[in-house]
Amino acid sequence: MSEPSKEDELAGTEQPFVQHLMELRDRLLYCIYGIGVALAILFFWPGPDGLIDFIAHPIKEHMPPGAKLIAVGVFSPFFVPLKVLMMVAVLLALPWLMYQIWAFVAPGLYSHEKKFALPLILFGSLLAYAGIAFVQFFVLGNMFKFIQHFTPASVAATPDIASYVEAILALYIAFAAAFQVPIVVMLLVRFGLVEIDKLKSFRGYFVVVAFIIAAVITPPDVISQLALAIPMCLLYEVGIVGARWFNKASRPEGELPESTEVDKPADQN
Repeated sequence: MSEPSKEDELAGTEQPFVQHLMELRDRLLYCIYGIGVALAILFFWPGPDGLIDFIAHPIKEHMPPGAKLIAVGVFSPFFVPLKVLMMVAVLLALPWLMYQIWAFVAPGLYSHEKKFALPLILFGSLLAYAGIAFVQFFVLGNMFKFIQHFTPASVAATPDIASYVEAILALYIAFAAAFQVPIVVMLLVRFGLVEIDKLKSFRGYFVVVAFIIAAVITPPDVISQLALAIPMCLLYEVGIVGARWFNKASRPEGELPESTEVDKPADQN
């Protein structure tokens, strides 16, 4: 394979450290502005009360008729809705936040890297949304239904709203992160840290790893553990399939795959 004749396209584009700090400041401000816009929209519709009703719907379905979540803390009725409002605003602005990260690092990327970086970020955002939606519409309802079967009849199931919000927030983050498995797999292959054949042979070990992670970061019930471990295993397979295409599509023109070997003439004595 002949050496590329083109000059490094990033040569001469270095910027002073102070300019990097100014760019970082601007991107952080844009992130704050984006979250502020999301907060303003959510405050007027559906509002803090509407958001609380939405996230509390899975558990209220399995509570006695007329029962409500309670607020044990003195300031919980005020701070918990604000916490939920902020949490949903960050999720709503997630694509904008990810774009700002990409815009900050884009000047230091080659053209073939820029081509796949932005779609990868958008794909990661969609996977995060999918993980959160999976928690909200499947995991929580089945988890509370499972727990309700073990609640004695003499015990009134009236959870504290602050504890409930902290619990589901942890699940949102766990599932959003776990659903990034395809992104991690594709990047590992693209940067040459692992080969696709190695990933295939690691399938059995990954199943064990997935169940261990699910047991550690989810509540101690079978439903939520299976609901996290099984999608992780399926997404691992998606990552293997996507890595093969992504590894080819993201290479610069003229670059041969690492597995391609060029025949060299034998040395003559």
